[in-house]
Amino acid sequence: MCELFGVSSREPTTVQISLAEFAKRGGLTGPHIDGWGIAFFGDGDVQLIREPKPSADSAHLRFIHDQHIPSALVISHIRRATQGSVCLRNTQPFIRELGGRPHTFAHNGDLVDIHRHIDLINSPYRAIGDTDSEYAFCYLLSLLQPLWNGNQSPSLAQRFEAFNRFAQHMTEFGAANFLYSDGEFLFVHSHYRRYDDNTVCQHGLFMLNRRNHEHEILAGIDVDSDQEMVLLASAPLSGEEWESLPEHTALAIQDGRVVLRSCSALPA
Repeated sequence: MCELFGVSSREPTTVQISLAEFAKRGGLTGPHIDGWGIAFFGDGDVQLIREPKPSADSAHLRFIHDQHIPSALVISHIRRATQGSVCLRNTQPFIRELGGRPHTFAHNGDLVDIHRHIDLINSPYRAIGDTDSEYAFCYLLSLLQPLWNGNQSPSLAQRFEAFNRFAQHMTEFGAANFLYSDGEFLFVHSHYRRYDDNTVCQHGLFMLNRRNHEHEILAGIDVDSDQEMVLLASAPLSGEEWESLPEHTALAIQDGRVVLRSCSALPA
């Protein structure tokens, strides 16, 4: 399965991807050779960099490492293809406009037969590629669109309820681990993770809370973290005590703090 990484912080920080360590996850020590991408939020927009190739061969990663791009909200994805060809349009994170702001989405899992059971004929959103992940994102946006049609932004409670119900629906089709942001909040859903040997981990994502630390280096990631910060990953990135997020955990995170949390499946 794919790898997810996300950051929410109180102040913009630099998240540097170490070429040596990141490349190991993208083709050297792992099977995630089918593309990678990273989205940096800032100034009401998103700087998106992605490639349909192993990160080990990427000059773009060297660029990111050298540029020290500041952002208070980051979503990153390393792909191992299960549905859809290996090409740019199938490389995550995905981005769309809704309510005059960029919405960004990344998925770790495999949503079997989602195209057969969910109809987007009447949705204004269409998938550019042919992955289950992008199709699910378009479905999420179609659910969120009515909330963003007014003159005011929807409340956090409205957004969280819509996202959580979407995520719970997706669990009917397979592993549904999501990072999604509308630029204001980072929404997270942890489900389960299936490994190559078909074993299953009931914790789809892990979380680390940082408070007032000096500059430190996680495995493969330099984080200048003298502030409040939440890090999320498909597997712990350091020897610190990461919190495992069990199945059906949904979070809303803002400025480095978890502001809403749900830890059980919603009623049908």
